[in-house]
Amino acid sequence: MAAIITEKFRTHSAKQFIEDFGESASSTYMFIGRSYPWTDDTSPPSPANSTGEEYDAYSDMVALKKVSSADVTHAISRENWTSGTTYDEYDHTISTSTTSSGTSATNLYDSKYYVITDEFHVYKCIRTGRDSNGDTVASTVKPTGTSATLLVETADTGAQSGRGYIWKYMYTVSAADTIKFVTTDFIPVKTIGAQTELGGTADDGSSQWDVENNAIDGGILHVKVTNGGAGYTHNASGYTSVAIDGDGSSGTCTVHTKSDGTISHITVTANGTGYKRASIDIDGISGIGTPTTSAVVVPIISPLYGHGANPVEELGGNFVMVNSRLEFAEGSGDFPTDNDFRRIGLIQDPFSSGTTIATGTNYGAYHKMTLSSVTGLSVDDVIKDASSDGTGVAVSRIVSITGNVISHIPQANSAGGYANFAAADTVYKGASSIGTVSSVDATFPEIVKYSGNIMYIENRGAVTRAADQIEDIKLIIQM
Repeated sequence: MAAIITEKFRTHSAKQFIEDFGESASSTYMFIGRSYPWTDDTSPPSPANSTGEEYDAYSDMVALKKVSSADVTHAISRENWTSGTTYDEYDHTISTSTTSSGTSATNLYDSKYYVITDEFHVYKCIRTGRDSNGDTVASTVKPTGTSATLLVETADTGAQSGRGYIWKYMYTVSAADTIKFVTTDFIPVKTIGAQTELGGTADDGSSQWDVENNAIDGGILHVKVTNGGAGYTHNASGYTSVAIDGDGSSGTCTVHTKSDGTISHITVTANGTGYKRASIDIDGISGIGTPTTSAVVVPIISPLYGHGANPVEELGGNFVMVNSRLEFAEGSGDFPTDNDFRRIGLIQDPFSSGTTIATGTNYGAYHKMTLSSVTGLSVDDVIKDASSDGTGVAVSRIVSITGNVISHIPQANSAGGYANFAAADTVYKGASSIGTVSSVDATFPEIVKYSGNIMYIENRGAVTRAADQIEDIKLIIQM
């Protein structure tokens, strides 16, 4: 059986994933871990999609911070408008058999059909620029303006008069979202839902709401000429008021011919509404003559509800971006600032105790105890409760040191077992006694180890923390 997973399925999956962050019955956390070096710290290993890798992530987990719905967004690849770049035009027919006009992409979402400018305005390319031969030219004039109803036509170098690029303004990335979600490779995208079919939200005063609200369902904005035909009667003024046929209504266009009897291009004069299927009877135009070869022209069907109505669907927002800021020690010091980390991940519904799902903001995933002395100890040191390793010996790696308080993560002893430190235990580094355990903080770890579902793991090089430092972490997940 021939089957595909559609792009809409991927976008829907991204939407469902994002909605999970806002559900009261669900808690998702960003976690950091792995405070000690990799075997080759300059080349972190790729995570394995295995249960063993999950257990490793649980075992060296250091701290967790809750991710709210405000910390998550749909995202798309960042395509900066750059003068001299040839862009693709939006085309509902792009496939393996009908590639895009500029980049020869076989999938709409792999083509370059939208841009973001240095003003953080996002535009969709409705029509590429063409020269007098009908060949695509590079974009040389930056699109500007934020009209909800008017298209932006630019006079690009090399383009025939009236055949420059045509752009549709989509939205502007806000200053707050720029800080939170814009990266070198990705930008955020959202759908406000201005139209009734998409939620009918109240006017929020944004230019994007205006764009969404004014989108024309089934409007034809462009007609591409795939074969100019031959033998048509040339008309210098073009053939006007030509109907766009199909299941919509009121669409009209002007058909332009060349002196050699071919169709050069078609200008849409009325977008019409309601088109899901459309065609133009070129050979039936009065006065155009009898061609020796019939032209092939394709009215480009707008996305459902019209261009600009649903940016997430239109621009392929199947990436999810998660932003989490680690500000200093976070909360009551759950995130140590005297050690680095090398693993970042997402975990859903860990338990804070028993089978109670965690709902707090921050949690420490390490054990904690107070020693009589910490002289000679440093973070990442391995400590034991015996001078030599073996069965029943408690072994831990130090994550953080605050005064005489040690935050640590249990390690397997040489016999492969795990044991816990207890009050009055002698603490050893190697064969040397460091001091004794004054007390064990039974409130740590603050989550139940191996609870919840780890959904994302990323291994990195060392991220060094400091008491006066903020880490802005952005995770990109493709559905």
